Amino acid sequence: MTEKVFLKDSYIKSADAIFQKADDSGLVFDKTIFYATGGGQPNDTGTIKWNGSDLRVIDVTKKDDDVFHRIEGDVKLSPGDRCHMEIDWNRRYSHMRYHTAIHIIDAVVHHNPENFGLITGSQIYQDRARVDFDFQDFTREIAQKIIDEANRIISEGHPVKILELDQAKALSIEGLARTVPGRELLKRLDVVRVIEIEGVDMQADGGTHVNNTREVGTLKLSGIESKGRRNKRLNITLS
Repeated sequence: MTEKVFLKDSYIKSADAIFQKADDSGLVFDKTIFYATGGGQPNDTGTIKWNGSDLRVIDVTKKDDDVFHRIEGDVKLSPGDRCHMEIDWNRRYSHMRYHTAIHIIDAVVHHNPENFGLITGSQIYQDRARVDFDFQDFTREIAQKIIDEANRIISEGHPVKILELDQAKALSIEGLARTVPGRELLKRLDVVRVIEIEGVDMQADGGTHVNNTREVGTLKLSGIESKGRRNKRLNITLS
């Protein structure tokens, strides 16, 4: 099992680790600071320093409880070799800002008494993100209203906290998971990681986030798209 350091602290940029094994998917260590692609958030990139060499990490994936780091070129590590990891911080921090922004948008939609609709998915890129809705009457005016409310919340400077709840507590909180797969996952977890935007929202989540909403910056609406009668897409950037 790989210890996922970022689950407790998204701001750790470097750490020592011990090589354990490798297969076609990549290298496995006892711990990692590299986020593996999942939940709409791309993987981290960076370097693993070993024996005087900088091994470039170009992809990170999960398989069961292990995290696999794919590197450029060939290297032959032996179990027990000590290495030093460093992530590309600018890439990570951009993903953190966009991920928290999406949670704020989700909170605006989920808690709004006008019943805006339901978020069905999202995808983060380094310089933009998209949010998908199940929303029949979606207009640019409504999209801008969502963005304006999200920016108001961002500017208030709400702390963003990482919590760990036992299963019973997590299941007792309505809306902690907002999809059927998410709710089913809660039933299989003994401990549930939760991102709380203080005074705004709580969601079960495995990604990386900023510590305060002000770090998100200013949300800008870059466009909306119709993907079907009810499937709508909101595209955003940050400044």
